[in-house]
Amino acid sequence: MNREEATKRIEELRDELHKYNYEYHVLDQPSVPDHVYDQKLHELITIEEEFPELLTDDSPSQRVGGKPLDKFEKVNHEVPMLSLGNAFGEDDLRDFDRRIRERVDNYRYVCELKIDGLAISLRYENGKFVQGATRGDGKTGEDITNNLKTIRSIPLKIHEEETIEVRGEAFMPQKSFLALNKAREENGDEVFANPRNAAAGSLRQLDPKIAAKRNLDIFVYSVGKWEAGSIGSHSERLEYLKKLGFKTNPETKTFDSIEEVIQYTEEWTVKRSELDYEIDGIVIKVDSIDQQEELGFTAKSPRWAIAFKFPAEEAITKLHDIELSVGRTGAITPTAILEPVQVAGTTVQRASLHNEDLIIEKDIRIGDTVVIKKAGDIIPEVVRVVEDERTGNEKVFRMPENCPVCGSQLEKIDDEVAWRCMNPNCEAQLKEALIHFVSRNAMNIDGLGEKVIEQLFDNDLIHTIADLYKLDRNDLLNLERMGEKSVSNLLSAIEASKDNSFERLLFGLGVRYVGSKAADTLASYFKIIDGLMEATIEDLEAVPEIGTKMAESIAAYFSKPQVDDLIQDLKSLGLNMEYLGATTEASEDSIFYNKTVVLTGKLETLTRGEAKERIEALGGNVTGSVSKKTDILVAGEDAGSKLAKAKKLDVEVWNEQQLMDAFNA
Repeated sequence: MNREEATKRIEELRDELHKYNYEYHVLDQPSVPDHVYDQKLHELITIEEEFPELLTDDSPSQRVGGKPLDKFEKVNHEVPMLSLGNAFGEDDLRDFDRRIRERVDNYRYVCELKIDGLAISLRYENGKFVQGATRGDGKTGEDITNNLKTIRSIPLKIHEEETIEVRGEAFMPQKSFLALNKAREENGDEVFANPRNAAAGSLRQLDPKIAAKRNLDIFVYSVGKWEAGSIGSHSERLEYLKKLGFKTNPETKTFDSIEEVIQYTEEWTVKRSELDYEIDGIVIKVDSIDQQEELGFTAKSPRWAIAFKFPAEEAITKLHDIELSVGRTGAITPTAILEPVQVAGTTVQRASLHNEDLIIEKDIRIGDTVVIKKAGDIIPEVVRVVEDERTGNEKVFRMPENCPVCGSQLEKIDDEVAWRCMNPNCEAQLKEALIHFVSRNAMNIDGLGEKVIEQLFDNDLIHTIADLYKLDRNDLLNLERMGEKSVSNLLSAIEASKDNSFERLLFGLGVRYVGSKAADTLASYFKIIDGLMEATIEDLEAVPEIGTKMAESIAAYFSKPQVDDLIQDLKSLGLNMEYLGATTEASEDSIFYNKTVVLTGKLETLTRGEAKERIEALGGNVTGSVSKKTDILVAGEDAGSKLAKAKKLDVEVWNEQQLMDAFNA
């Protein structure tokens, strides 16, 4: 390929990748499978490496995260990013409306969900993303361009050659937040208090590769500097931003009266728990740009906008006990056992206390009356103790010296906050390790969800990973809810997993600090498991993106005699130990292929998480809300508003048996 051919092909690939990225991350309507995107991106990177002079900042290849920075440079906002005044109830909103009515006539309002994230500014020149910055103090922020490039819903190139600055809120979706905190807790790191702190911490990392792993998102909500702008209303500007390729919030609405606005705030005070991202209020703006200019600003905020803040929901209950659980890596996690109490629409009976240090810091005792809230409206959290309610009978909690499951002595490693059970044969760790091994990103064994693993473990049929491949048909048929067909399907799925590529096995082994991406990197580098097992720390550090901490963990893991015995056992059972290249996609013959599915109500055979994994493994896309784009709604017991909406939209509705039949087809 000569330079002219490379230039032409690079332009074609970039246009295609920008289009695919927009369809997937903004429209939520992917037109191609992931492997097509990955193949084209790989081709683009290969050509750019061969012709480095053709690399540009707006190339899709630049989303993976650049080199770490020494510090963030300051950015001056030409148009200040002002904060908003607050309203805490109906009276405040009516007072705001009165002030507007005294100054302008014939106005209407735009209401937007107030995303609880990090306000950022995005600057485009001739349609290309050139700089992204934090809000800072409103006048001066920090240049976080490289971190923002890792957010896939931020276009690196918009649909017109506009020179424009837009504002938005970067945030961490709930599922990303939960996964991040789970991983940090397992590793003995301090957890984030809420998604907002997690998003802010991710975007202020000097190493963009960390931000790239955090799965952040964004909603754009306004225009900053835009000299060419002539659109006369805020709602029309949002529509134009959407046409340019930006992701705007779909719940934004316009209203003609403050009474309609109040109703909207009341609706979302109740419905906010249904969202996959955190909101802390509603932003109300006068729609007309001319009227905004006429109303003007105070010293701190615009007169034409206000932020309605949701009331903080807390509850008081009794802490009856502190229970300890053992994770896959041996980390001991204390959990508060509570008198059941309603918080943010759900009944809370348990709340993670994370680690012993937090319990000591908050002086939490067994028998205390405590204040509970949901951190980020997601995770139940003990906020504080009501000390005035103490009777003197409360018990100070002390972390035991021994594992609550196997009795082995607990240890703290280096400066970690977590206590750990170091016994590799601890029953709790073995069970969690097996659940991890069969999970979607690991060996992806259909039919082996958490409940089935526990059933097999409790019936003394499995204790190690190798035992999965030694299961006997007759033993399985003797278990509850295990018929001839389900047993045959399960054994077939286990047998098929032997052919998985090496990276899936490596991730499934659960080596500390080795996630699915690192497993793929290591497998593609060493090709076979023997090469990895023989590698020294220095060899491992030579692998791109493998740091000292991970290298030491891998070397320590494979130095254990019991690990060598396990690998030899798996080899003898016929498991593949070689890297086979990129993972293949689900078959287009699957009934779920490219279908959007919503799960609602209680399922009896599987958890909703297990059902989601299986649908996605078969090429489906599971979402949390019903819309015109929904292909199938699976309704379990006590299905509610989602079922009603699906019927209204004429969406195909399945019961649980239809779902299981589809899995077994």
